[in-house]
Amino acid sequence: MPAARFRALFHRRVIVRTAIRLLASLGCIALLTGAAPRDPENPTCPATPDWGSSEAMALTPADRNGKRVLLAEGRIDAGLPDRLKAAIESDPMISEIWLRSRGGNARAGNEAGRIIRSYRGMLTRIPSGWTCFSACNFVFMGGDRRHVDEGGVFMVHMFTHTRDRWIIDDAVIDGSQATTELIASIEQSSALLATEDNDFLIRMGISRKLLTDIMYQQQAISSEDDPSTRYCLSREEVREYNVMPEERRVP
Repeated sequence: MPAARFRALFHRRVIVRTAIRLLASLGCIALLTGAAPRDPENPTCPATPDWGSSEAMALTPADRNGKRVLLAEGRIDAGLPDRLKAAIESDPMISEIWLRSRGGNARAGNEAGRIIRSYRGMLTRIPSGWTCFSACNFVFMGGDRRHVDEGGVFMVHMFTHTRDRWIIDDAVIDGSQATTELIASIEQSSALLATEDNDFLIRMGISRKLLTDIMYQQQAISSEDDPSTRYCLSREEVREYNVMPEERRVP
């Protein structure tokens, strides 16, 4: 490796590690001052996001502030779209869907979002303290009206098909042909999912720059130099990208 490139990489690593230590110290300061501590590896996000249960998403009708709402909490699984449609159909008084989830099945999230959009006027909400992450983003964006409460967290990341490293390792062990076939499969699947995401955002009235400026700028897998893999939108950003339309904010 050329000496100049080596020095550049070395300095970059020192800067990143220094920044991580600084952000970690800021998290400690936040604890002392009473502010919500931040995640040192993902500094735009809370240290302990409340994204609910790891079990399949539970759908619970409830009365909140004089409104009939559907509490949607848990992991997004393949069966969610059917359960969601049945829950909404069974209670015509439901006017809001409150979301708390760590994500899950991406295509089920997109389908659930389309189902929500089919009910005109349905509002989706991320209550204060709750986190909507990954596939949950697309469920939330299905709302004809959308509101992120002050203190609610809209957390995004870059999708990946390579998180299960054992699949890659097995392909490498099996030889170059198996590795090539795996790469081709990942490329095709990624292209299809990216196309579906773009189409979804267009249909839901969300700026496609949410993908290009934010989601697709995140690392799919953390690295030693940069451990960040998540990004939480600010109040300004949820409006800038039309995640929460400015002119239709709800109290």
